[in-house]
Amino acid sequence: MPRVPAVALGDRAVHGWNPAAYAALLGVAWQPPGRLSAAELAARLDAVLASAQALVARFDRRQLDVKPPERDRTTRDLAYHVFRLSLAYVDAMEQGRLPETWFDERAPADFEDGGDVARYGALVRGRLTGWFQGAGADEFDRVVDVYYGPQSGHDLLERTTWHAGQHLRQLYVLAERAGVEPSGPLPADALRGLPLPEAIW
Repeated sequence: MPRVPAVALGDRAVHGWNPAAYAALLGVAWQPPGRLSAAELAARLDAVLASAQALVARFDRRQLDVKPPERDRTTRDLAYHVFRLSLAYVDAMEQGRLPETWFDERAPADFEDGGDVARYGALVRGRLTGWFQGAGADEFDRVVDVYYGPQSGHDLLERTTWHAGQHLRQLYVLAERAGVEPSGPLPADALRGLPLPEAIW
């Protein structure tokens, strides 16, 4: 197997995040949880990004330079990553692929303070909004070649939404450590029902 996640049984294996195929491989019954619609996921993703944009704008250069012990990336790079991983969804849907290298990108050198990152976030939100407005219902059935295995557009959107939400939770923790006062609380409604891990890190 090229990478995890994967499940192997004897000489058979399932690669990628595919619970239905895992269940079939193991011969167990599995009932998928209720799915949020693509429109609901898009709205939740925008709520997460709006919160991240407002929060990040309050960090100064020194606070963004901090590298938390839990991750090998600065707060600046984490903040940038929240928006880049979300933009990667549109890039993946347009190109039919999502390489891991897109997630390894760091904030550009001229992103000096939180305002710079927040302005990038506004551009990302604008592009996402335009894409979702133009996407047909069948767009989300398309399969994308993701670095950890094939995923439908809908499944990738769900993963993108909770991925961004997980990093937003981390940014709130880092804001508290840095003495940055958020403009509002963590948008719990946007995260409710998503398959977020219990641990923040």
